[in-house]
Amino acid sequence: MAEVLARVREIKLFIDGHYRASSENKTFEVYNPATQELIANVHEATKEDVDRACQAARRAFEEGPWRTMTVKERCAKVRRMAEIIMERREELARLEALDVGKPFSVAYEFEIPRAAHNLSFFADFIEHHPSEMYPMEEEFLNYTRYEPVGVAALITPWNLPFMLTTWKLGPCLATGNTAVIKPAEPTPLTVSLLGEIAKEAGIPDGVVNVVQGFGPNSTGEFMTTHPEVDLISFTGETSTGKAIMKNGADTLKRVSFELGGKAANIVFEDADLDKAIPTSIRAAFLNSGQVCLAGSRILVQRSIFDEFVDRFAAAARQLKVGDPQDSNTNMGPLVSKEHYEKVTSYLQIAESEHSTLICGGKRPELTEYLKDGYYLEPTVFVQEDPHARICQEEIFGPIVTLIPFDTEEEALQIANSTQYGLNGVVWTDNLQRAHRVASKVRAGTIWVNCWFVRDLRVPFGGFKKSGIGREGGHHSLEFFTEAKTICLALR
Repeated sequence: MAEVLARVREIKLFIDGHYRASSENKTFEVYNPATQELIANVHEATKEDVDRACQAARRAFEEGPWRTMTVKERCAKVRRMAEIIMERREELARLEALDVGKPFSVAYEFEIPRAAHNLSFFADFIEHHPSEMYPMEEEFLNYTRYEPVGVAALITPWNLPFMLTTWKLGPCLATGNTAVIKPAEPTPLTVSLLGEIAKEAGIPDGVVNVVQGFGPNSTGEFMTTHPEVDLISFTGETSTGKAIMKNGADTLKRVSFELGGKAANIVFEDADLDKAIPTSIRAAFLNSGQVCLAGSRILVQRSIFDEFVDRFAAAARQLKVGDPQDSNTNMGPLVSKEHYEKVTSYLQIAESEHSTLICGGKRPELTEYLKDGYYLEPTVFVQEDPHARICQEEIFGPIVTLIPFDTEEEALQIANSTQYGLNGVVWTDNLQRAHRVASKVRAGTIWVNCWFVRDLRVPFGGFKKSGIGREGGHHSLEFFTEAKTICLALR
């Protein structure tokens, strides 16, 4: 495994069942965010390469066996992909830690198993999902078929690249579609392996294609404007979602977007702080805060505010920041120089807004090996004004804002004051308050006395500028299929 991590990899395009170079031999470099060492030379897909991938996916859909084979046979191959992922669990987790900068333990214990579960769950769900049947007295019988749409563009982010790609790929494949995948340009290592994993699982050539590149005037734009692409599932920034929607409008592509977030983590005075604080630490600093569901705005009732600040800051100071490959590391670096500069710019913004720095706010002292990494200490601010930029904008890093409130009504007003609505958290031992507040926070998922608990059967998506549509369970089935009604005369 050490040899795998040490060598500089060449990441090629996976098109029609084979890895191949960029048609113009265009490449870009990817660096280890913990050390700034070169870890990969990545082939950038040209417009011709994207066209090849989309045409291969179209042929595989229209002419190949994938769409027409039995659901049982198709889903068995998707399950086999999940098995291969678990067989390669350590390799994939090491590469994810290397590429993203996340702790290996998080990738190994949570993300890679969840990626495998994404595939196996949707294989099971689609195979056993019933169709509706409605008799009309004794004269007619209506029944429904769910048929695949066609070629899906799956565009995935850099924070959870492998896990979030399989979240989309599972229902896409199980329902009989073909896919062209574009991972985020900073983190292509693990997603590029999905091509060979699909091939080993017996999935026909052309069904799964992986192309690397950038967004505007590059791979992303070529995919989202391509006439052979029927639908787009995208997770990423809200501004990118707007561009993708424009790109797909001329050809009426259906879209499913999971976009930005600025979750309110609301802590009432009757909350169990022994549970709320460690979970809020995890919600704030998991993956260095680079999680769309991060609880980065913590609203705390004023009667317990000082106690919460002291205990939360003490817990944040205990987090070990360091080498992602070290099993004792709690928090690694930010993903790239560009992102590091964006996140650390909020330190100056916070100061200009008269926020009170409680802890963090600088580079940690690390070993010589990590001196060039994109590291930032877990950082906690107190800010009385909920309309300050650090309370409104998605920072996507290990910077958390604690905001006091007095009443339930004020907490709700603050929670709903942003342009986002992906998720939220409510901490209370009052059952009536839990239901009442959860129903009034305008967000797609509300966790009560917990965080990041995911049942893949339930809908996932956001209100307002946090997304369009829902995925998960039958919502994924509806997005990745066309519902067809067949009416049969019985006489």
